[in-house]
Amino acid sequence: MKTQKRLQTIFFWTTALLLTGCGAQTHYGVATISSTPEGAEIINLKDDSNLGSTPAQVLFTSEDKDSERVTIQFVKPGYRSKITSFNINNRHESPEAAAAAAIDVSVELEKE
Repeated sequence: MKTQKRLQTIFFWTTALLLTGCGAQTHYGVATISSTPEGAEIINLKDDSNLGSTPAQVLFTSEDKDSERVTIQFVKPGYRSKITSFNINNRHESPEAAAAAAIDVSVELEKE
């Protein structure tokens, strides 16, 4: 579990560093996503991308400071899938500032 968390953190900061080198001004938002129980896959329903598994800190980027509606699905064997939506505000000028002001998204999964 610690190795997975380290890999997620490394991925988070590597992505953040790569994105800061772009010519256009990039803005950032971060969501700390958790579930009870932990270990649920997080799927972004906008593009069916896998955002990791809970708990996770997920970085969102945009070239403007607009708020974005994000809809995600939690999937864990033995539990009912759950879908939730939240607004992420990409107003921060650095990934570090966004991480410091991360929003919390938490769900409780029900057994099948």
